[in-house]
Amino acid sequence: MVSRTLSLSMSLFRAHLVFYRCALNLNSSYNFGFLVAMTFVLQIITGITLAFRYTSEASCAFASVQHLVREVAAGWEFRMLHATTASFVFLCILIHMTRGLYNWSYSYLTTAWMSG
Repeated sequence: MVSRTLSLSMSLFRAHLVFYRCALNLNSSYNFGFLVAMTFVLQIITGITLAFRYTSEASCAFASVQHLVREVAAGWEFRMLHATTASFVFLCILIHMTRGLYNWSYSYLTTAWMSG
């Protein structure tokens, strides 16, 4: 029974993780779509974390940022990570779209414009 279950799981592993078809010219530039998604998730996480400490009232906004940077443990790290990740998201999107235009990926699969 155990060997049958193990055999079934190994066949699923081979069918879904090992033997997918991929392009012959696969290189590291194909990772930028994944990097866009991961940096966007990081942007959301740091944004929510920063929003807990931020006060949007006009008289308190600057003071809340100063409190975050100076007194909250690792507050300046979250702020700088959020700012840097924002630039990195746009850089990855630009590289991802440039690769798609350079390789003419839009002409082979026209529905790719709907999903990214």
